[in-house]
Amino acid sequence: MGMNVGSSSGDEDVVSSINTTPLVDVMLVLLIIFLITVPVVTQSIAVNLPKETNVIRETKPENIEISVSKDGDVYWGTKLIPDMEELVKRLGKESVKNPQPEVHIRGDDKSRYESVGRVIFACQRAGIMKINFVTEPPARGG
Repeated sequence: MGMNVGSSSGDEDVVSSINTTPLVDVMLVLLIIFLITVPVVTQSIAVNLPKETNVIRETKPENIEISVSKDGDVYWGTKLIPDMEELVKRLGKESVKNPQPEVHIRGDDKSRYESVGRVIFACQRAGIMKINFVTEPPARGG
């Protein structure tokens, strides 16, 4: 910013006007920089997000149905499994079959995530390669 304080001719009149041209230039440059950098900042990492699909579940006799109740009880079909070691042992017997059966986990919507996570971990320990979650489609409103 500049300010004229007088002239060289010796007049005693003081001119107190501020030259705003440099201020406007600086503000325009800052605005242009801001407009260029904002889209760069708001971009995110490019990832392939999973696509939601509605796949009809094929019930095959060799598939294993494991249910988790709201209390955390684990059922193999309709038989209660007393502990996770028993589940791992039974899954281990199934995992050596060729082709390996799929495990379908049916978790109650009121069950704790921990209970379903234990079943997944048991499948992993037993060497099961394919795990599916059985869900119901949302109720249609209307």
